[in-house]
Amino acid sequence: MPSFLAYPLELIPYVLVTLLIAFTIHEWAHALVALAFGDDTAKNQGRLSLNPLVHIDLFGLLLILIAGFGWAKPTPVNRFKLKKRRLGSVLVSLAGPISNLLLAIIGVGIYSILLNTSYEYGSVIPTFLMVFVNLNIVLFVFNLIPLPPLDGYQVLIEFLPLSARAKLEPVERYAMLIFLIIALTPISQFTIQPIFNTVIPFIYRMILGIFGLTPF
Repeated sequence: MPSFLAYPLELIPYVLVTLLIAFTIHEWAHALVALAFGDDTAKNQGRLSLNPLVHIDLFGLLLILIAGFGWAKPTPVNRFKLKKRRLGSVLVSLAGPISNLLLAIIGVGIYSILLNTSYEYGSVIPTFLMVFVNLNIVLFVFNLIPLPPLDGYQVLIEFLPLSARAKLEPVERYAMLIFLIIALTPISQFTIQPIFNTVIPFIYRMILGIFGLTPF
Protein backbone atom coordinates (compact mmCIF):
# COMPACT_ATOMS: atom_id res chain seq x y z
CA MET A 1 0.00 0.00 0.00
CA PRO A 2 1.41 3.45 -0.89
CA SER A 3 2.46 5.20 2.31
CA PHE A 4 0.19 8.21 1.69
CA LEU A 5 -3.02 6.16 1.39
CA ALA A 6 -5.23 5.04 4.25
CA TYR A 7 -6.49 2.03 2.27
CA PRO A 8 -4.84 -0.66 0.12
CA LEU A 9 -4.64 0.49 -3.49
CA GLU A 10 -6.82 -2.37 -4.73
CA LEU A 11 -9.66 -1.25 -2.43
CA ILE A 12 -9.67 2.40 -3.52
CA PRO A 13 -12.31 1.92 -6.28
CA TYR A 14 -14.63 0.22 -3.76
CA VAL A 15 -14.00 2.96 -1.21
CA LEU A 16 -14.72 5.73 -3.73
CA VAL A 17 -17.98 4.18 -4.91
CA THR A 18 -19.05 3.56 -1.32
CA LEU A 19 -18.30 7.15 -0.30
CA LEU A 20 -20.17 8.60 -3.27
CA ILE A 21 -23.24 6.59 -2.24
CA ALA A 22 -22.85 7.04 1.53
CA PHE A 23 -22.17 10.78 1.46
CA THR A 24 -24.98 11.43 -1.02
CA ILE A 25 -27.60 9.51 0.96
CA HIS A 26 -26.34 11.02 4.23
CA GLU A 27 -26.70 14.64 3.07
CA TRP A 28 -29.92 13.93 1.17
CA ALA A 29 -31.41 12.48 4.37
CA HIS A 30 -30.55 15.66 6.28
CA ALA A 31 -32.25 17.75 3.59
CA LEU A 32 -35.31 15.48 3.39
CA VAL A 33 -36.01 15.52 7.13
CA ALA A 34 -35.37 19.27 7.30
CA LEU A 35 -37.99 19.79 4.59
CA ALA A 36 -40.41 17.49 6.42
CA PHE A 37 -40.09 19.79 9.45
CA GLY A 38 -40.64 22.94 7.41
CA ASP A 39 -37.12 24.09 6.47
CA ASP A 40 -36.75 24.34 2.70
CA THR A 41 -33.24 25.88 2.81
CA ALA A 42 -31.46 22.78 1.51
CA LYS A 43 -34.13 22.19 -1.14
CA ASN A 44 -33.83 25.76 -2.40
CA GLN A 45 -30.06 25.35 -2.70
CA GLY A 46 -30.39 22.15 -4.74
CA ARG A 47 -29.31 19.84 -1.94
CA LEU A 48 -32.47 17.72 -1.84
CA SER A 49 -30.88 15.62 -4.55
CA LEU A 50 -29.40 12.18 -5.11
CA ASN A 51 -26.80 13.65 -7.46
CA PRO A 52 -23.40 13.05 -5.78
CA LEU A 53 -21.92 16.12 -7.44
CA VAL A 54 -23.97 18.50 -5.29
CA HIS A 55 -22.86 16.86 -2.05
CA ILE A 56 -19.23 15.84 -2.52
CA ASP A 57 -16.44 18.00 -1.15
CA LEU A 58 -13.34 16.98 -3.13
CA PHE A 59 -10.91 17.89 -0.35
CA GLY A 60 -12.97 15.98 2.23
CA LEU A 61 -13.14 13.00 -0.12
CA LEU A 62 -9.39 12.99 -0.75
CA LEU A 63 -8.70 13.33 2.96
CA ILE A 64 -10.58 10.09 3.61
CA LEU A 65 -8.33 8.28 1.16
CA ILE A 66 -5.22 9.77 2.77
CA ALA A 67 -6.07 10.16 6.45
CA GLY A 68 -8.98 7.76 6.83
CA PHE A 69 -11.56 10.45 7.62
CA GLY A 70 -13.16 13.34 5.78
CA TRP A 71 -16.48 14.97 4.97
CA ALA A 72 -19.06 15.95 2.37
CA LYS A 73 -20.49 19.44 1.91
CA PRO A 74 -22.60 20.19 5.02
CA THR A 75 -26.30 20.39 4.31
CA PRO A 76 -27.56 23.93 5.05
CA VAL A 77 -30.23 23.93 7.75
CA ASN A 78 -32.06 26.94 9.18
CA ARG A 79 -33.10 25.53 12.53
CA PHE A 80 -35.31 28.56 13.29
CA LYS A 81 -37.59 27.50 10.41
CA LEU A 82 -38.10 24.01 11.80
CA LYS A 83 -41.47 23.05 13.23
CA LYS A 84 -41.07 21.71 16.77
CA ARG A 85 -37.60 23.21 16.68
CA ARG A 86 -35.80 20.98 19.19
CA LEU A 87 -37.33 17.72 17.96
CA GLY A 88 -36.84 18.78 14.35
CA SER A 89 -33.22 19.77 14.94
CA VAL A 90 -32.42 16.46 16.64
CA LEU A 91 -34.08 14.39 13.92
CA VAL A 92 -32.43 16.38 11.12
CA SER A 93 -29.05 15.77 12.75
CA LEU A 94 -29.72 12.07 13.30
CA ALA A 95 -31.06 11.51 9.77
CA GLY A 96 -27.62 11.43 8.16
CA PRO A 97 -25.96 8.90 10.50
CA ILE A 98 -29.09 6.73 10.58
CA SER A 99 -29.08 6.64 6.78
CA ASN A 100 -25.55 5.20 6.92
CA LEU A 101 -26.67 2.56 9.41
CA LEU A 102 -29.54 1.61 7.10
CA LEU A 103 -27.15 1.37 4.15
CA ALA A 104 -24.94 -1.00 6.17
CA ILE A 105 -27.97 -3.16 6.99
CA ILE A 106 -28.98 -3.19 3.31
CA GLY A 107 -25.42 -4.20 2.35
CA VAL A 108 -25.47 -7.14 4.75
CA GLY A 109 -28.94 -8.08 3.52
CA ILE A 110 -27.72 -8.21 -0.09
CA TYR A 111 -24.74 -10.32 0.99
CA SER A 112 -27.10 -12.69 2.81
CA ILE A 113 -29.21 -13.09 -0.33
CA LEU A 114 -26.12 -13.79 -2.44
CA LEU A 115 -25.07 -16.55 -0.05
CA ASN A 116 -28.34 -18.31 -0.77
CA THR A 117 -28.00 -18.20 -4.54
CA SER A 118 -26.02 -20.42 -6.87
CA TYR A 119 -24.91 -17.52 -9.06
CA GLU A 120 -21.14 -17.29 -9.51
CA TYR A 121 -20.43 -13.64 -8.67
CA GLY A 122 -16.68 -13.95 -8.04
CA SER A 123 -14.88 -11.78 -5.50
CA VAL A 124 -15.79 -8.28 -6.69
CA ILE A 125 -19.27 -8.10 -5.18
CA PRO A 126 -18.35 -9.61 -1.76
CA THR A 127 -15.33 -7.29 -1.54
CA PHE A 128 -17.43 -4.26 -2.40
CA LEU A 129 -20.11 -5.24 0.12
CA MET A 130 -17.44 -5.72 2.81
CA VAL A 131 -16.11 -2.21 2.18
CA PHE A 132 -19.61 -0.78 1.83
CA VAL A 133 -20.86 -2.24 5.11
CA ASN A 134 -17.76 -1.36 7.12
CA LEU A 135 -17.46 2.22 5.86
CA ASN A 136 -21.13 2.95 6.47
CA ILE A 137 -20.84 1.65 10.03
CA VAL A 138 -17.78 3.85 10.51
CA LEU A 139 -19.67 6.88 9.16
CA PHE A 140 -22.62 6.11 11.44
CA VAL A 141 -20.46 5.97 14.56
CA PHE A 142 -18.09 8.77 13.54
CA ASN A 143 -20.85 11.28 12.86
CA LEU A 144 -22.48 10.61 16.23
CA ILE A 145 -19.34 11.59 18.16
CA PRO A 146 -20.33 14.75 20.10
CA LEU A 147 -17.61 16.97 18.67
CA PRO A 148 -18.24 20.00 16.44
CA PRO A 149 -18.90 20.00 13.53
CA LEU A 150 -20.26 16.43 13.67
CA ASP A 151 -23.96 15.58 13.87
CA GLY A 152 -23.57 14.17 17.36
CA TYR A 153 -22.56 17.59 18.64
CA GLN A 154 -25.70 19.21 17.26
CA VAL A 155 -27.80 16.56 19.00
CA LEU A 156 -25.90 17.15 22.26
CA ILE A 157 -26.35 20.92 22.38
CA GLU A 158 -30.10 20.60 21.90
CA PHE A 159 -30.24 19.01 25.36
CA LEU A 160 -27.89 21.45 27.07
CA PRO A 161 -29.14 24.45 29.07
CA LEU A 162 -28.78 27.86 27.45
CA SER A 163 -25.95 28.80 29.82
CA ALA A 164 -23.89 25.82 28.67
CA ARG A 165 -24.58 26.59 25.01
CA ALA A 166 -23.39 30.15 25.50
CA LYS A 167 -20.11 28.90 26.90
CA LEU A 168 -19.63 26.60 23.91
CA GLU A 169 -20.29 29.23 21.26
CA PRO A 170 -16.70 30.65 21.32
CA VAL A 171 -15.36 27.10 20.96
CA GLU A 172 -17.54 26.50 17.89
CA ARG A 173 -15.65 29.22 16.01
CA TYR A 174 -12.58 27.00 16.11
CA ALA A 175 -14.53 23.77 15.68
CA MET A 176 -12.80 22.58 12.51
CA LEU A 177 -9.31 23.31 13.87
CA ILE A 178 -10.06 21.51 17.14
CA PHE A 179 -11.55 18.60 15.23
CA LEU A 180 -8.52 18.26 12.94
CA ILE A 181 -6.14 18.36 15.91
CA ILE A 182 -8.08 15.62 17.68
CA ALA A 183 -8.41 13.47 14.55
CA LEU A 184 -4.90 13.84 13.13
CA THR A 185 -2.75 13.77 16.26
CA PRO A 186 -2.08 11.08 18.89
CA ILE A 187 -4.97 12.59 20.86
CA SER A 188 -7.24 10.42 18.70
CA GLN A 189 -5.85 7.32 20.42
CA PHE A 190 -7.50 8.47 23.64
CA THR A 191 -10.67 9.95 22.17
CA ILE A 192 -11.92 8.71 18.80
CA GLN A 193 -10.09 5.37 18.56
CA PRO A 194 -11.48 3.87 21.79
CA ILE A 195 -14.98 4.63 20.52
CA PHE A 196 -14.22 3.02 17.17
CA ASN A 197 -12.59 -0.03 18.77
CA THR A 198 -15.58 -0.81 20.96
CA VAL A 199 -18.70 0.50 19.24
CA ILE A 200 -17.98 -0.41 15.61
CA PRO A 201 -17.34 -4.15 16.21
CA PHE A 202 -20.48 -4.29 18.38
CA ILE A 203 -22.68 -2.75 15.67
CA TYR A 204 -21.06 -4.93 13.01
CA ARG A 205 -21.85 -8.11 14.94
CA MET A 206 -25.36 -6.86 15.72
CA ILE A 207 -26.18 -6.29 12.05
CA LEU A 208 -24.75 -9.63 11.02
CA GLY A 209 -26.80 -11.26 13.76
CA ILE A 210 -29.99 -9.88 12.23
CA PHE A 211 -29.32 -12.06 9.20
CA GLY A 212 -27.74 -14.96 11.11
CA LEU A 213 -24.31 -14.34 9.56
CA THR A 214 -20.76 -14.51 10.81
CA PRO A 215 -18.15 -11.80 10.00
CA PHE A 216 -17.14 -11.64 6.34
